Amino acid sequence: MAVKEPVAGFAVAVVREDGRWRCSALDGDALNSLDTAITALAKMRSTGAVFGLLAVDDEFFVIVRPSPRGPSLLLSDAAAALDYDIAADVLDLLRVDPPDEEDESIWPEGDLDILSDVGLPAPELEVIASEVDLYPDEQLQMIAQRCGFGDQYTALLDEI
Repeated sequence: MAVKEPVAGFAVAVVREDGRWRCSALDGDALNSLDTAITALAKMRSTGAVFGLLAVDDEFFVIVRPSPRGPSLLLSDAAAALDYDIAADVLDLLRVDPPDEEDESIWPEGDLDILSDVGLPAPELEVIASEVDLYPDEQLQMIAQRCGFGDQYTALLDEI
């Protein structure tokens, strides 16, 4: 089995418990393997929200939210599936075909309501995901601010 090259970026687990937000770093393997990210998040026990924010290679982000009926997913740029295994895995789980090589468009794919219960309605998430002039870490910062865990998110990124 071939060893995968490490992917640049970061993966953050976000947990809301008893009205408080907590952010922690996920292992770097979460950027290589969607299954690794889902498994790590599913192990985090909480009565509140648990989800992962993955910024991949300054190109796109993935939001992963495990649930007993299967993970909810959002990929900020469906075309990333042409170049990145984790993005292809997201589309595969969503049962969505990757775009054509010639298609230059950028569009999100997946559950835009993934964070609506924590303060980010689908239309706002779609606007953030469609901001092609922003890097994924900047888009995720906007998401963190909007949901109310911006300070915890920024503090964690300063550490990693």
